[in-house]
Amino acid sequence: MTSSRLPAILIALAVILLLVYSSVFVVNAREQAIVLRFGQIREVKTEPGLYFKLPFAFMDADRVQYIQQQELRFDLDNIRVQVSGGKFYEVDAFVVYKIADARKFRETVSGDRDAAESRLRTRLDASLRRVYGLRSFDAALSSERASMMTEVRDDLHRDAETLGLNIEDVRIRRTDLTQEVSQQTYDRMKAERLAEAELIRARGNEEGQRRRAIADRQVVEIVADAQKDSEILRGQGEAERNGIFADASQRDPNFYEFYRSMAAYNKALGSGGKTLVLPPSKSDFFKFFDSPAGSAPNSAAPALANPTAPAN
Repeated sequence: MTSSRLPAILIALAVILLLVYSSVFVVNAREQAIVLRFGQIREVKTEPGLYFKLPFAFMDADRVQYIQQQELRFDLDNIRVQVSGGKFYEVDAFVVYKIADARKFRETVSGDRDAAESRLRTRLDASLRRVYGLRSFDAALSSERASMMTEVRDDLHRDAETLGLNIEDVRIRRTDLTQEVSQQTYDRMKAERLAEAELIRARGNEEGQRRRAIADRQVVEIVADAQKDSEILRGQGEAERNGIFADASQRDPNFYEFYRSMAAYNKALGSGGKTLVLPPSKSDFFKFFDSPAGSAPNSAAPALANPTAPAN
């Protein structure tokens, strides 16, 4: 009799284990659970732990839908926006959000992330176009960018609340010129740089001419000062030489007369190709040829009358 009851006991244990397994569900720290009974939300479990429900989910008694609780992200790429200047740019953005109200998230989009992100993408596209359309392109590259992203986040926040979502952050990953605008901007920047180079070159030429003029003036001044100093020194030398000659003539007039005559002979007869035919004895100029003492009268040569005059 005991052996005949064993299969029934095993079947009963299996049924009990199946009922227990079907009645238990676990919620971890990264998710939250929605308990559905016959398609209606019975309760939402947001804290991690072990929970119980009615078994037989296949009969639609109690069914559990898990919803992610950590931060989620979706991207929106290659959005063509027009700024206030009329030019178009391409923008890549992303949104970080969190499912804050699992009940509302289930009621609005049946807990479908793709459906919720599709609605947010449409709203993000419109918000980016509006925000960029009110500003210039430079604003997206300046400190104003943070306020632009805050404004986009506030626009998304109202729609996200209706979905049970909370927008954590909105960021721009890329803001690029379109191909047409990029070429126009390049041409404009090239023209500006060429104009700036011409301006710098013109200023350099002007500065060079100014410095050359200053240098030329300084050269003229230096040369003039040098010529003036040389003339002064030359005059001083001439005066000193004349003083020496005068002093020498006063100390020994005969020797000085002899010295001046020898200098005159050297000047008159020293160079080649000259011939003088004169009677030495009858000329005062050649008086020292007949006598070293000079027997001719002292007043004979006009050139010797002024002993202070130079020899040449």
